[in-house]
Amino acid sequence: MITGDLPQPKIILEGTHLSRKTDVAFALAEHVDIVGHRKRRWHIPLISSEWETRSDRQPTKESPGRSMIDFLPEDLPWVMECYENCVRLLELHRDYYWIVDRFHISTISFQRQRRNRTIDLNWVDARLARLGFVLIHLRRDPDTFEVAREHRLTYSENPHRYNDLSLFIEEQKIIGELIERSAMRSLTVDVSDGNVARIAQEILDWTKDINAFYRPQDGWSDWDCEPAGLRPPGG
Repeated sequence: MITGDLPQPKIILEGTHLSRKTDVAFALAEHVDIVGHRKRRWHIPLISSEWETRSDRQPTKESPGRSMIDFLPEDLPWVMECYENCVRLLELHRDYYWIVDRFHISTISFQRQRRNRTIDLNWVDARLARLGFVLIHLRRDPDTFEVAREHRLTYSENPHRYNDLSLFIEEQKIIGELIERSAMRSLTVDVSDGNVARIAQEILDWTKDINAFYRPQDGWSDWDCEPAGLRPPGG
């Protein structure tokens, strides 16, 4: 078990499909460096903008609905309210560790690439940076996407999503460019070998190196106040 100061890394994983994001997210959320050698399991502080929670009909496995990433134009008010609520949740529960499996970078990237739309989520980026979140780009060598797809197709319930690998290679490039412009500190991790344990450890070692593993030494600003100027457009 963990004794002494409780780790509080706040990590956002970004990357295109087939980059082991969800596997890495769970590995981080239950990593011994954070939770220790515990004797029982408890709630995992893991959220994602990839949850498909909006549909115009009864969702099915083949058609589960839309997410905060692949939403339609008419869903934009819903998406902005979702992001506001998610960010506020993270602000109000700041004294804990958080793992986020895809967030605003993925939304901006997908909407730019697939919908030819520009989505302003700079306010999300700024507020998360103030909270001490860091960005991790899980990046795969383009030549390894084919092997990764073969593995995914052994269990995927929606294999049609992986027909065109060029979309993922292009999205990976866009995500990298967006992360470079983020206000958050960031790290790019090569996931080509698929070694989840190695990837998770590399991420946590880096958070320790940059002093992002524990509560900030200077404490927090007054987060009970509304963050002026950092609201959704029109909010």
